Amino acid sequence: MKKTLKNQGFVAVDLFSGGGGLTLGLKNAGFIVSAAVELDSIASETYHANNPNTVLFSKDIRHVSSEELLATSPTGKIDMIAACPPCQSFSSLTAKYKRKDNRDELINEFARLVREIRPSVIMMENVPGLIKKGSKLFNPVIKEFKKIGYDIDYKVLEVADYGVPQRRKRLVVLGSLNSSVKIPNKTHSESKDDKNTLPWITVREALSGLPEPILLSQSKMVGGPQYFNWNIIRDISPINKERLAHLKEGADRTEIPPYLRPKCHIDNVGFTNVYGRMAWDKPSPTITGGCTTPSKGRFGHPEDIRTISVREAARLQTFPDDFKIKTDFVDRACLIIGNALPPLFATIMAEQCFHILLKEVENGK
Repeated sequence: MKKTLKNQGFVAVDLFSGGGGLTLGLKNAGFIVSAAVELDSIASETYHANNPNTVLFSKDIRHVSSEELLATSPTGKIDMIAACPPCQSFSSLTAKYKRKDNRDELINEFARLVREIRPSVIMMENVPGLIKKGSKLFNPVIKEFKKIGYDIDYKVLEVADYGVPQRRKRLVVLGSLNSSVKIPNKTHSESKDDKNTLPWITVREALSGLPEPILLSQSKMVGGPQYFNWNIIRDISPINKERLAHLKEGADRTEIPPYLRPKCHIDNVGFTNVYGRMAWDKPSPTITGGCTTPSKGRFGHPEDIRTISVREAARLQTFPDDFKIKTDFVDRACLIIGNALPPLFATIMAEQCFHILLKEVENGK
């Protein structure tokens, strides 16, 4: 993780904070994170364990006032509002279900708090589908920000292009009230011939040095998964072990013999990016809340007959090994890690905003 910039007393709040991936990035960029908002109680426990000095509002954001957030700031003002509002209806991973999710409209609560507080800089991360599929929500929010006076830049980015050992596309919106703002240039590239960037970080690099994980069932006999820092794998079924045994490094489910395939995949229809293995020398596929389940993605270890562990998933999300995951339930641990914004990616985006604030102080704005 990048070295923290010298803190100048710039204060940020994190809306829809989850377990704290965005907050970790904000802090590494130099911000004081005075407050966070997260409704989910289990994610809130993880957030609080890692950020004990941040005031956490573990409640519906619709019941959080701007006055409450401002009251947490040691300087009396909020310089940045950062948010990852839930917009699952517009995700490519859930698009086939075509279900309306009432949480989609919570982006308007981000807009409300920006309107009321008027921070100098703002940042939002979301799924790329928000631009088109969610245009009825996205466009009015961007229009309102511009009407208030924010200079806005937004773009769909590949997080691997910013040093994250994972393929994951995300929409990033940056805004500045008093200065121009631009999405930062990529730092890494798939092409090793690009002399202006570094090569993509690989699974091999990310997982280097971690000890072998243990089974969830075994961990429960000797202290539980938290005792082992969540370097834990699920107990998978014999047929899933056999499926993995037939796959080479980097292979997808089409290489599984037909007699071993689930009925829905016998004819090679549907998603191929399930029941597969990662490749050692490439970034991982997108880490999701199903990151330790073979049927939910290409989460097979590159060579062992197992999936990746929760801690390995956290490594691929760029969480440090001392990041606490405060639950004993594997499904919830996976959701906390899989739903997070990779902290390294968050750091780079937040640093862009931090530098704007520094420049404004230097110029007396």
